[in-house]
Amino acid sequence: MKLPASFSTLSVAVLSYFILWIQPLSSQQYAPTREAPYHVVHGWPILPDGLALGQATGVGVDSDDNVFVFHRAGRRWSDPFPTDPIEYSTIACFDGKTGRQIASWGEDSFIMPHGLTIDSEDNIWLTDVGRHQLFKFDHDGQLLLTLGERGKPGSDEKHFNLPTDVAVLADGSFYVSDGYGNTRIVKFSAQGEFLFEWGTPGSESGQFDLPHGIAIDENRRVFVADRNNSRIQIFDPTGKFLAEWKSQKLGRPYAIAFGTDNSVYVVDGGDQIFPFRSKVIKLTAQGDSLTHFGRWGNYDGQFLLAHDIAIDSKGAIYVVDAWGQRVQKFIQKR
Repeated sequence: MKLPASFSTLSVAVLSYFILWIQPLSSQQYAPTREAPYHVVHGWPILPDGLALGQATGVGVDSDDNVFVFHRAGRRWSDPFPTDPIEYSTIACFDGKTGRQIASWGEDSFIMPHGLTIDSEDNIWLTDVGRHQLFKFDHDGQLLLTLGERGKPGSDEKHFNLPTDVAVLADGSFYVSDGYGNTRIVKFSAQGEFLFEWGTPGSESGQFDLPHGIAIDENRRVFVADRNNSRIQIFDPTGKFLAEWKSQKLGRPYAIAFGTDNSVYVVDGGDQIFPFRSKVIKLTAQGDSLTHFGRWGNYDGQFLLAHDIAIDSKGAIYVVDAWGQRVQKFIQKR
């Protein structure tokens, strides 16, 4: 079917979504897949009565294996964004073992929640694409640092344009992937002072088309999920290009996390057009594929739009699903 040239990407995505439900699936799509190496923990988390997560976009694990989820509490991505903050709590904290909610906060604070990172001191870093800002909170939700100007996009040293994620070094300095509007990585000191940046629009080495997720490995290499270029780019701490990982198996990376064995976990959020795809890929530190699990769907262990990933100290994997409005826990099969 040929679509008019005036159709936007969003229109194609919406049309494809409805095609999925009115078009019979092929026998290949019905065919069983091989047994996954990880299985979902059914019934995790346990939400309080009357609570449902909104579009869940960020996830992190603290030093006690508590799981923090950043979600939109009933609000959905829109163009343009609203200007008023979400009145409900947007950060939920769960006991990693039992799944019970142990804290919630963030009321009347955020417009369009996006990324969540927890550093080595259990500080919580959040990005809000609606406010064009990033925030550092202590473990109890007390604000420690704000960067960017509320509602004012920009590309200079004091502004962001739809920033997506944060990665923090042991000394407190940090990198920001900036983001939907800008195509750059910015480094700041622990005090929030601008240090340097790199990246321009494009598909060459060191260029980006929506840097969506960012993470740092034990060798201080900077991994960037270059979403719309369907690849991961790897840089040294100064922003020097080192390598690119790109393959059909890797798909379209949305987020990156590192396991306790230094393996690399990547969320493939798919292309958001039919046929839909979403999964988690496990790779070696050299980028060789080890295994993958999950597929598109709304059953346990499946994802409508896997958006972010975190690993706890015991190797359990937590994945937030933006379209599915949930967080799921996976453990390795014995």
